[in-house]
Amino acid sequence: MESTTSFRDLDEHSKQKLKELYVNYFFRRQDDFWKKEAMHKLPELKRSTNMLVCGEDLGMVPDCVPDVMQQLGMLSLEIQRMPKQTTSAFFHPNDAPYLSVVTPSTHDMSTIRGWWQEDTGKTQDFYINMLGHYGKAPFYCEPYINKEIVIQHLYSPAMWSIFQLQDLLGSSEKLRRQRPEDERINIPADPKHFWKYRMHLSLEDLIKETTFNDELKSDITASGRL
Repeated sequence: MESTTSFRDLDEHSKQKLKELYVNYFFRRQDDFWKKEAMHKLPELKRSTNMLVCGEDLGMVPDCVPDVMQQLGMLSLEIQRMPKQTTSAFFHPNDAPYLSVVTPSTHDMSTIRGWWQEDTGKTQDFYINMLGHYGKAPFYCEPYINKEIVIQHLYSPAMWSIFQLQDLLGSSEKLRRQRPEDERINIPADPKHFWKYRMHLSLEDLIKETTFNDELKSDITASGRL
């Protein structure tokens, strides 16, 4: 709505009133409808499987979503750089509820290393306020930084801590790809960039990397997830 020429030509008072109507219609008046539909359909979905159900409750969602998910015992999805509190720049895995899945990135996002280079201002903020470091943040996501982020997620109180393989390998200078841009699986806005990612290591070769595997297993065990 706000990108239309007709909206831009309105006076500020009319713009504000129209925004209020827009928010009221889509995010308040519809809330009871979405809740009713959810309580009708989601219990049937849960009864049809013995798997845990996780909701992708990110972005602009109806106000009823957290309450419905809690009532039905559905896991929420918590992503560090997509906080649900609009007043926060980041979400700390330590603050995740037990009934949740924490992850540093998804298939539709850049990996840890890719994100690190996208906005140096955000990177600096994250380096100081989320990782507790001082001084200027490194331009590239060094292996130790990547590992600190993985460790944060392993020690989260969330029931599940799930990673893309790229984010795990990012902690190893030897095993990770040279270019972070080559790690991304999908860019939703680009129709020519979809699911073309392929691992650069075979499973047989990765099994032989005992140093990396033992260190990762040790971190998982120490966090209580094994």
